[in-house]
Amino acid sequence: MSGRRHVDVASLVDAARAGSPRAVARLVSMVEDAGPALREVSAALAPHTGHAHVIGLTGSPGVGKSTSTNALVSAFRAQNRRVGVLAVDPSSPFSGGALLGDRVRMEQHATDPGVFIRSMASRGHLGGLSWGTPQAIRVLDGAGCDVILVETVGVGQAEIEIASLADTTLVLLAPGMGDGIQAAKAGILEIADVYVVNKADRDGATSTVRDLQGMLGLAGQYGPAGEHDVDRWRPPIVKTVAARNEGVDDVLAAIDAHRAWLERTDGLRARRRERAAREVEAIAVAALRARIGELRGGAALDVLADQVATGKLDPFAAADVLLAETAD
Repeated sequence: MSGRRHVDVASLVDAARAGSPRAVARLVSMVEDAGPALREVSAALAPHTGHAHVIGLTGSPGVGKSTSTNALVSAFRAQNRRVGVLAVDPSSPFSGGALLGDRVRMEQHATDPGVFIRSMASRGHLGGLSWGTPQAIRVLDGAGCDVILVETVGVGQAEIEIASLADTTLVLLAPGMGDGIQAAKAGILEIADVYVVNKADRDGATSTVRDLQGMLGLAGQYGPAGEHDVDRWRPPIVKTVAARNEGVDDVLAAIDAHRAWLERTDGLRARRRERAAREVEAIAVAALRARIGELRGGAALDVLADQVATGKLDPFAAADVLLAETAD
């Protein structure tokens, strides 16, 4: 819009790197809304990214993800690390915005200049995240965060997308919630780098750990290391009572051990390369979809659709023609 005030992106990035929470918030809003300055923001941040350790937290509702995130923030701050938190909340059915439940639980860090907390609306995006999460991670990384915690929305069995964004993925479970069966059902055996059995002061915690050990053993991910797989990561199982900060140091130790293993085996670079590849692919697909939308407004797609409907052209050949049209 011609009346919109021009944004000095370079100054905004400099302010964010200097610790201005307002500048960080504005940059996150710009990338989340995919505004006209999105490309400029991304280009300005690129030289400053690649340093933060991205940690994902996922699990079923009620296992204590927000409480655990809050405890981890405190622990990282005790180590003088700058922390960013992206808490993906369910979207409001009325405004489309985040419900802000996670930010309420982490209010004790609201005045800490070394912590930035942002609630993001899922806006119907599947996978437990929001569309703008990858770019928001880039903002926090470029702003100088040492650790970025990404908490998924907690909707059940569709939250494995976090594994493609995080360097280390924590899967949280709690005793007495049927998580043993749900863990296998949701495919989290494949995405967890660390298992956290929270609310371990409840009855059934030992049973939950035993069930996990059994499932990991069946999957070949748990048990004694052989000479042939000394560099294989076996997800540890850590018991915590996050509400009382019990076991949090053990979780930090597991995260640090996983980071060290990634660096030793070159897995960190491989994960980040795969993450970048997915991000580039998503941007390219979005651009292609937008271009096809433009063609749909004209006659080209209607002609191809009519030829397919009448049997004059098969859909694959029509798609080839459409792709050729978008390349012009």
